[in-house]
Amino acid sequence: MLFSGTAWTFDDDLNTDIIIPANYLVTSDPKELGSHCMAGLDPQFSKKISQGDIIVGGKNFGCGSSREHAPIAIKGAGISCVVARSYARIFYRNSFNMGLPLFECSPAVEDIQNGHKLEIDSESGRIKNLTTGRSFDAAPIPPFMQEILSDGGLMNHVLKARR
Repeated sequence: MLFSGTAWTFDDDLNTDIIIPANYLVTSDPKELGSHCMAGLDPQFSKKISQGDIIVGGKNFGCGSSREHAPIAIKGAGISCVVARSYARIFYRNSFNMGLPLFECSPAVEDIQNGHKLEIDSESGRIKNLTTGRSFDAAPIPPFMQEILSDGGLMNHVLKARR
């Protein structure tokens, strides 16, 4: 999969309550949750982004509660993937289970600024900052996890395997 979009940068320790504040957890509808994505920092965030944009975060992205609503909100907002220095482990697992691709790459995060244009190849792990012309190598997403992502998440993947 090839992802391309504008970077939206965030600091270290961005927690799930910022990604999707608790008062919006009355639904699990991806579009509804997506309309409140990052409302803990900027209630207008979901209106500013474009389909396919990319979130770039610091270390420990997605810390906090183990709710699956956070990756659902990011994906539901139209974000194609997230690049960060590191992830809270439960957020990492939930994201792939919900069909949201994640990439870990500290050098890329150091280079990327808000508004930069990015291109990411999930098979090779190559992150290109089209604004600066620099490229970085994150670990590629393993083939079995790419299958989960292309099926739209773990539940869809399991249902597909049962058919």
